[in-house]
Amino acid sequence: YYRNELQEYTEMKENEEKRKDLEKKEKEKKYQARKMHYLLSTEQIAGIYNSPFRKSPDPMELLLRNSKPLSHRRQQMKSPFTSELYDWPTCTRPLILSTEQPLPPIGRQKPQGPFRDTAEVLRQRYKPLEPTLRVAASINSPLEKAREEMKKEEWRNRIHDNEFLPFSSYHKNEKYDPSIHRSGKYGQETYGTKHFREVQPEKWVADKVSHSIF
Repeated sequence: YYRNELQEYTEMKENEEKRKDLEKKEKEKKYQARKMHYLLSTEQIAGIYNSPFRKSPDPMELLLRNSKPLSHRRQQMKSPFTSELYDWPTCTRPLILSTEQPLPPIGRQKPQGPFRDTAEVLRQRYKPLEPTLRVAASINSPLEKAREEMKKEEWRNRIHDNEFLPFSSYHKNEKYDPSIHRSGKYGQETYGTKHFREVQPEKWVADKVSHSIF
């Protein structure tokens, strides 16, 4: 009878130890999941626990999805003025031996010197922008813009509307329009066709033309 009782008690203790061990491992796994929450997969990039070569994601990936990220703890700064004597576990705050009164607040008085008033400086600093006419207006005036548009229009349009058709039978019935130079009553000058130097015999000293002899 006692042996059976001891056997049951031993099994109960072993099961309890196993349960505590499993709970501890599960708690540790959840803590690691919260700590490594940055390894969770996103819509663009898969995490290290969600390999594209696996048929299903790793159980750690599912645990990361269900866990919250671990918050950062603020480190408590230890005062350099506290002595090791007051760091006992029973003491909650360091012992204050100073009986001096705290200093009064510093009054906002005008500093000594040739300084301007604070309100005037702030008014100048935060005043609205008032640009000059040169900054506010465009670089090109409307007249210059209109001239540029006219130049572009003249450059883009054709010089004349008479379309040239390169066929010999098309221009047979057209009347020849002589140029202004040829249609005048004075006719065409012979310069360039018959001679290339002006000849003025009335200004000659001799009757014969001088020749250069080498």
